[in-house]
Parts: sequence; structure tokens; C-alpha cells
Amino acid sequence: MYPFQMDKIMNDKPSNGSPKARWVSHVGGMACASCVSRVERALCNVPGVISANVNLASGTATVEYNPGAATAENFRAAVEALGFTVPVVAPGDDPVARQEQMQLEEEKKLLSRLWVGLACGVPLLALSHGLMLIGAEHIMPMSRFSQAVLQFLLATPIQFYSGSRYYRGAFTSARHGSANMNTLVAIGASAAYFYSVVATFAPRWVSAKGMEAHLYFETSAAIIVLVLVGRYFETKARGRTSAAVKRLIGLAPKTARLILEEGEADVPIETVETGDRVVIRPGEKIPVDGVVEEGHSSVNESMFSGEPIPVNKEPGSVVMGGTINLNGRLVFTATRVGRETMLARIVAMVREAQGSKPPIGRLADALASYFVPLVMAAAALTFFVWYFFGPEPRGTYALVNMISVLIIACPCAMGLATPTSIMVSTGRGAEMGILVRDGAALETARKITTILLDKTGTVTRGRPEAGSVRAVSGGGFSGEAGERELLYLAACAESGSSHPLADAVARAAGKKRIEINAPREFVQIPGKGVRAVVDGHVVLSGSLSWLDESGVSCASLADLVAEISDSGGTPICLAVDGLAAGVIPITDAIKEGAAEAIRQLREMGLDVVMLTGDNPRTAENVAKEVGIDRVIAGVLPDRKAREVLALQKEQKIVAMVGDGINDAPALAQADIGIAIGTGADIAVESGDIVLMRGDLKGVVSAIHLSRATLRNIKQNLFWAFAYNVILIPAAAGVFYPFFRLLLNPVYAAAAMGLSSVSVVANALRLKNFRPPA
Repeated sequence: MYPFQMDKIMNDKPSNGSPKARWVSHVGGMACASCVSRVERALCNVPGVISANVNLASGTATVEYNPGAATAENFRAAVEALGFTVPVVAPGDDPVARQEQMQLEEEKKLLSRLWVGLACGVPLLALSHGLMLIGAEHIMPMSRFSQAVLQFLLATPIQFYSGSRYYRGAFTSARHGSANMNTLVAIGASAAYFYSVVATFAPRWVSAKGMEAHLYFETSAAIIVLVLVGRYFETKARGRTSAAVKRLIGLAPKTARLILEEGEADVPIETVETGDRVVIRPGEKIPVDGVVEEGHSSVNESMFSGEPIPVNKEPGSVVMGGTINLNGRLVFTATRVGRETMLARIVAMVREAQGSKPPIGRLADALASYFVPLVMAAAALTFFVWYFFGPEPRGTYALVNMISVLIIACPCAMGLATPTSIMVSTGRGAEMGILVRDGAALETARKITTILLDKTGTVTRGRPEAGSVRAVSGGGFSGEAGERELLYLAACAESGSSHPLADAVARAAGKKRIEINAPREFVQIPGKGVRAVVDGHVVLSGSLSWLDESGVSCASLADLVAEISDSGGTPICLAVDGLAAGVIPITDAIKEGAAEAIRQLREMGLDVVMLTGDNPRTAENVAKEVGIDRVIAGVLPDRKAREVLALQKEQKIVAMVGDGINDAPALAQADIGIAIGTGADIAVESGDIVLMRGDLKGVVSAIHLSRATLRNIKQNLFWAFAYNVILIPAAAGVFYPFFRLLLNPVYAAAAMGLSSVSVVANALRLKNFRPPA
């Protein structure tokens, strides 16, 4: 459950170009899948709504809408018009604390009603079977009427206190012209109770042929108590489905130690602002994201990356809120605070995914929306068939079997089958460093047939290193001094670029203590290179083909480029004032475990393709080393998206794995975009799945998690539907002519409660998910 409300303006836009907003709120009173369908329909009918999604397991509604056409009050009114509740949450409320409070209140309410039910139900059950009368008839003789009245007195508190939630829910639904699980329980229990009341105080009305009317007070009480038992354990189990999110939220400390004018002071984490200087001592949790100014230490980042090895931090290193400083004092400048920290964004992403619904879940909800009316029709048909065609006592048979049909039906299990699995699996994924944006991504990931891998930062480490400058003979940059000057010009020209290769050139210049100046003019051509004016010289830095396109004679560079490419390096070609000047070789080590991950992907039956903007020779060498057979190289960012589209036209389900700005179009175009979380923000935002570790093994784990989740959902749906398909006919007495079998309503109530609990328990098994070794 998420007892919070949130209006959030999002970066993406609907088709009309206006900004899109999201409203998320807890919805109280939902009992089963039919409630979900009603709330979704009502929200979708509000003008300005783009999409609406309601999650029974979390008890939340999520609406994407045009803020100029709809408001939160419109959504509140639409939901409350159906008889459900939308809590008002003050801006300063802690949503996590409120969530836990509401969870505990719900459990306490169920438990108090359950205790009353048990306190009255146990003696009622004993009395109905004559157990209390053994040896007591000499002390206090009781007539049949006295026994009936005593049963009535014991059953009434159970009926109208313990069962009050079902009566309220049924009345609210009836007032709005619908029915749900509460309706089925209320009608079933009421039929048994009020029949017994009549049999107690006006027995002639229900007696037949001199036979005494049987009492069903213990049946009505058992129905309510057993359904309450199931609901209580279901509520407890559903609370565990969001345990992963609670653990993530618990990573953040409550205070931060700031360096102020008057000295160091502990302040609430909510008051920390961007630019504040924060002190972290050994063993403390880092409160917000920032960049280290002073000190050296190791930081445990396993809560994000899943990697147990501590990460060394020094001046210039990035630290993230929620991680643990191990053995040194650090001073860092806060760069992201509040909802902008990595931890807050992960929590928001996981919450969004847990509230989402994959296509298989929407299909299940659509089927379940017709379920309650069909069950009521089946119960009515059961009553009339047994009453007019059944054996004597026909009225008793008709009543008991009708009650069994109403009670055995379990639309709640259908509504919980999908969302509980999604909530648990996305939480487990977050613990493993795999962030899933929505349920649809989990469902699609298991269908992947082709995986496209970017090279730099995905297959390789993404931290290229520049080698010594290779100047062409006769190019004006011969000797050590000439190579130093050429490196200076290249570093200045590349200083305006954020490309990893530009960073490698800058670091190489820094190692030689070359001062880098900003270029006077700078133009970057994505996927090709840069053109800049440095100290009056026109400098071109980029691929050999681009220099050739720019009118530079590149014959003197060809051999150098071939030599570097054949050795697995990437050549940056340089031209100064229109003349070829030299080449800087860039090498990028292959990530540890990349070859093993690619082998596992191929063993899973997937086609693995390298899609890179690097030159073909370099790409082929890297691909050969990691075991990739097919390479598409020299691809510009827009063409990457076209390559994805071409594969999709071949009826392939395509996943794109990348980490750079140039990967964003392909990540968006692919059926599943898998972004490396250590990469550019735009790549991360374009991904359907984000891997917090820069490790390709995360791709393997994500696909296995997807397959395990869908397998779990199918198990839940099979159990929920098969349970109803088999037991509703049994409850109706279909098997009676053949096997003389009838289903007692008490057993029907127990089975109904067990159905919901078993679905949630099965989903909770995903908490123990481990990818195959």
C-alpha cells in the first residue's frame, strides 16, 4: 500500500505536446479484481486522463493526465463517487510512516474482529454439535428452543461486528449498482444467518413434512471467521511484498553533519541543500549525493550495485546517499538532495514499477470484472435447480449449495495474482541492482530473441585511455615537442565534448601537465567528431571517414589507423588547418565477466549483436575477444535506432543495452531498453530496465528474473482460475448425482481464504530468487 498522493510533472509529453503529470494515491475499500476494474474505468472517464492503472496488492491508483484538463480533485471525486475512499495527506506527512501506520491499523481492525469471532465462534460450534450438553443436561436442562436462542446470541456479534466490513462493502457496492467479493460473502453469510433466525423464532415457515428445520448459525459464523482469517494473513503477507522498498528507504540516515561558519553541526537531512559541505566519519551512512573534496576512504555501495567489494574514494570521486563510509573521514559537496538523490530516484522507480501492470495482468482483470455477476447468477441457478429438482429436504439443499457457491468463489485471488508477483520481483530486482520501470518490461524481457550491445561502456569498461600521439611524417608535428603541441591542440578541441574518448584525451594531456584552454569556436558532430578553433588553428578531431568528408587528404593516416584498429584500439584522427596531422590511439579494456555473460546469453538461445559507432576493425577485434559473431559498426546514433527497427521488422523481439547519449534513440526504439546505470542520465532515462552495476551479467539476471516472474504470475493465475473452475461446480452440487458429494459452506469459506493466501505466498517465493549459476 502507498498511502500517499503525488502530483508530478514528467519530462515526457503526450501526443498533443503538453506536459504530462502523474497522480498517485491510496484507494481504500477495494476488495477484489472487480473493484479494480470499476476504479480504472471511472478514472479513465475523467476528461484529460491519458491512462489509469489500479493495483489491488498495493491499494494504489496511478493516473497520467494532462494537468491543464484535469486535477487531483477530479480524480478524488471520481473514486469517491464509487464508494471508495481517498485519504487526504498533508504535504509534510512522511509517506513511509503513514504507510506503515495504515498497514498496522488494518491488521489491528482485522485482528479485533477475528478475536470476537473466535471467542463467540468456538462455543457456538461446540453447542451446534451438542458438545456442551454432555454431562450438563442434569445441571441445566436445555430445550431445543433454548439451544437455538443461545446459538443466535453467540452468532449475532460475529455476524454484525466481525462481518461488518463485508456488509459495509456490499452495501456501498449495491448503492452504486455493482457487486464485489464483499457482496458474495455478505449474501452467503446472511442467507445462512437469517434462515436460522427464521428457523429459531418462526420454525413453521421453513419446516417441511414434519421435519425440524436445521440451524446454520455455526455456518454463517464460520464463513465470516474463516474469511477474516484468510484476509488477515493475506494482509500480513501483502505487507511483506513491499519490504524491499522499505529497506531501500531505510538506507537514508535522518541527519547530516554540515560544515557551517560556526563549525560542524548535525542537521535534519531535509534541510541539506545543494552546495553544502558535508562531513562523513568512518562507519557513517552518506546522507546525500555529492563529490568528494577532502579525504580518502572506502565506501560500501553494495546496496546499489550488488558488488560486495568496497569502492575507493578520493577527491573528485562521486558518493551516493545511503552508502556506508568504511574507514576514512570524507568531506564532500552536496550535488543532489531530496528527491534528486540516486536513492530517492531508485525508490521512486521501484514504486512506479510495483504499481504498474503488465498486459497479462490487464487481461486477468478484464476477465475478473465479469466474475462476480456470473457467480451470483450461478448461485441463483443453483438454488432454483435444487429447490425444484433436488431431493428432500429441497429447501435445505438449495440454501446450503447456494451459500457454498457464493462463498467458494474468490475474485480476490484473481486480482492479487499479477500485482503481488510484480511487487515482489521488482523489489528483489532492486536489491540485486536491477531496476525495472514497469511490469510490461518484465513481461517483454522474457520474450527477447535478439540483444544488441553497445561497445564502449557496455562491453568495455567505458574508461578509455589515450596512448602516445602518432604524428605523421612531414605533418609539422615531428619530434617530442611536436607531439606535445598536437596533444595540446587535440585536448583543447575536445574539451567541449562529453564523449568518453574526449575525456581520455584530456586525461592524457593532464598527465603530461599540459594546460588545456577552451576553444574559441566549437562544433560537435555526433558520431563523427569535433571541429574547433584553438589559438587560431582550425582543428578537426574524429574518425578517418569524417576527416575525409571534410576535405582532408587522409592517405598518410591510413596505415596508422589500420595498425591501431587491428590491435583493438580506437584511432582519433587529427587534422590542423586542413592537413592530416596524426592519430591518437585509444584503448578500452574489456569488462571483467563480459565474455562469460555473452556466452550465457547465447546459451539461453539469444542472438547477440554488437552495435557501435566505432570503426569496423576495432569493433570486430573486441567482438572476437568476447565471442560475438555479428558486428554492426560505424553507426551514427540515429542509424542505431534504424538498425533496431530493421530487426523488429524481421519479427524479432529486440533488447538494446547501452550507456551513452548516442544510445538513447536505440534504447527508446527497442522493445526493451536496458541502460547501464553508470552511464549518461539520458541513457538511464531511456531504459526500461536499469542496471546499477556496469556488468553484463546483470542482463542475464534481468532476463532470468523476467522469466521467473512470468512463470510465477502464470502459476498464480492458473491456481486462481482453476480453483474457481473446479470448485464452483463442486459447490453447486454438479458431482452429487455421480459421487454423492456436496461441499459444506464452512469448507468453502476455508478454501476461499486459502486461495488468496496461497497466491500471495507463492508470489513471496520470488524474494528468494537467485539467477542460475
